[in-house]
Amino acid sequence: MCAKELTKDQQTSFKQLCELLASLIHFQYHGTLESLKNNYAPFDPNSDTRLINSVTDEQKAQCQRDFARDFANVLNAANFEVITHQDLQDALNEESLFKVRLEVEFEDFEEVVFYRRGESQLSETITSFWGLRKKPLHFTNYDRVAVFIRFKDKAYFESKNKLPMGFEPSSTIVKLFQNVPKADLEMLFPNSEVRMRPIDKIIIGSSALVGGAVVLITKLGASLVLLFALFAFWGGFRDEAVEMTQQHFITFAIGMGVFGSFIFKEWSKFKNRKIKFMKALSDNLYFKNLDNNAGVFHTLIDAAEEEDIKEALLAYTFLLKSKNGLSTQALDEQIETWFKTKYQCELDFEISDALEKLKRMHLVTCTNTLYNAVNLEHAKVILDERWDNLFQYN
Repeated sequence: MCAKELTKDQQTSFKQLCELLASLIHFQYHGTLESLKNNYAPFDPNSDTRLINSVTDEQKAQCQRDFARDFANVLNAANFEVITHQDLQDALNEESLFKVRLEVEFEDFEEVVFYRRGESQLSETITSFWGLRKKPLHFTNYDRVAVFIRFKDKAYFESKNKLPMGFEPSSTIVKLFQNVPKADLEMLFPNSEVRMRPIDKIIIGSSALVGGAVVLITKLGASLVLLFALFAFWGGFRDEAVEMTQQHFITFAIGMGVFGSFIFKEWSKFKNRKIKFMKALSDNLYFKNLDNNAGVFHTLIDAAEEEDIKEALLAYTFLLKSKNGLSTQALDEQIETWFKTKYQCELDFEISDALEKLKRMHLVTCTNTLYNAVNLEHAKVILDERWDNLFQYN
């Protein structure tokens, strides 16, 4: 993409520069990846290796702090932004797109941080009343969402008499999802529980009430009247004796059996509806989940590398094309305008990060607030020397 902006004579040399730059940035992030893996190992819920040396509580706490710091830095490099606490609260209050109400027990967590990258406004048609009513729904969608959650210790769950399901106390989980509506952020919590919406309770309750009344009247009406009359006679509220024959008792037993079957049917209907909601939740998460725990590191490290390389090369390319140099603002505007006119894409280019990388690599010079790119041949020599000096064992 950037090579096309240069002359044919420059393109071959530019691609060689790209290889050198990508290799150097990849090496830098390799150290970050190893640090993440080492600090996450003591509380990795999916670990399949055995720790040779025991880890003290103090060491584990230090590992968690170092891991949280490195993880946040990688997400920032990959252009993720923190989802605020207010956004999470709004998600719990907004209407879910897949018609499932969830509840989250926030007290189970020691630390919760959500990150997002890419935000867009989308529309979807929501159907109700068995498809007879259709309503367009406009919502905010996040292209990528990263989740960092640290659970409380075992003592907390024992004090609450709660049995953790699917996670270990004091463990830390990280997950990566795609295409998550803002209103459905609560489904990403590992302890979210399905709850009936008021409309679902009304539908099930009214059905059970009407059906129960019909069963009572048609199957047990006469037997109940006779039974109440008998109890009234025994209690002294009725003077006339009541005679209960064997046929009456048989009819009453059959009616109670029918009524019991009806109650079981309605209870099963309630459970099946809840199972249906849980299936909708699991199906939704199945297609949105990209990676879990240690696997997230590799995905995010790769994304951070890509972002760093792209930002540096874009800034270098436009400075290389400029004959008289560019200010920070002018360079930022040129890149953003180029994306808008050529690719119909509006973005906020991280110009400060891009220039910081180029300055650290000594690929630009700055005179009176104007930046100029080092020529391609000299730039390759600089990067080649940096690569040769990564290890100095002789």
